[in-house]
Amino acid sequence: MANVKVRLCLDHQLGEGQSVPLDRSKAHYLFGVMRLGVGDRLLVFNGRDGEFLAEIAQNGKRAGVLDIIRKTRPVQMPPDLWLLFAPIKKTRTDFIVEKATEMGAARILPVQTEFTNAERINRDRLQAHAIEAAEQCGGTYVPEVARLQPLRQLIRDWPGKRHLLFCDEALAGNSRHLSKAETGPWAILIGPEGGFSEAERTRLNTLPQAVSVSLGPRILRADTAAVAAMTLWQSILGDWR
Repeated sequence: MANVKVRLCLDHQLGEGQSVPLDRSKAHYLFGVMRLGVGDRLLVFNGRDGEFLAEIAQNGKRAGVLDIIRKTRPVQMPPDLWLLFAPIKKTRTDFIVEKATEMGAARILPVQTEFTNAERINRDRLQAHAIEAAEQCGGTYVPEVARLQPLRQLIRDWPGKRHLLFCDEALAGNSRHLSKAETGPWAILIGPEGGFSEAERTRLNTLPQAVSVSLGPRILRADTAAVAAMTLWQSILGDWR
C-alpha cells in the first residue's frame, strides 16, 4: 500500500470484484496526467462505500476500466458540522472549500449577507475543489457544497437542534471563546470581508441556538477565520479530541 500514491473519487457504486468504467475526464487524469497504465494500482472511493484498492484493466485516451481488488478502509464520516461562509474572491473562496473539506466539514453552505461582495458562485467548480481536497487528504467522504442562500432565510428556518457558532468580528479582543458547549449537530458561521451588519448581528444574537465567540485579539480575514474556527471547534467538540 505504501507505493500506491494516486487516489480517485468516483461517482460509482464500489465493491470487491467489480469492474468500474472510467469516463473521459477520469481517463485523461489517470493516463494523460498521472501516466498510469494497465496493471498499475490506485485507491478509489465514492464517499459512501469506503476506500478500495483498484487496478487498471484497460486504458485509452477517452475511457478505461478499473478492477476493484479489495476494500482498504470503511467510509469515515466527519462530525455533524456545517460551515457557513460568505463568498469572497475566487481563489480565497476555493481555499475555504478545500480547507473545510480537509478539516472535516460534513456540509459547506455559501451564504449571501448584506455585505457579501459575490452575488453568485460556481457551485460545480467548488464541488470539484471539495472532491480534489478529499482525494489529496486521504478522506473517504466528500461534503456537499450547497447552493448560495440568503443568510436571513437560513436564520429564519434554522434547525431547532443545531447549534450555531457565530464568529463575530465585533468581539475581537473579547474573552468570549468556546470552552464548554453542547454536543450534537453544529454549524460555524464566518462573515464577509465587510463584516456583519448590525441587523444581522442582532438576529444572530437572538437566535437561541447561537453561541457568539471571538477568534482572538485581531480581526481575521474570512479565509483565515474559517480555518481558525474549525480548528477551535474540532479541538473541543470534534474528532480531533
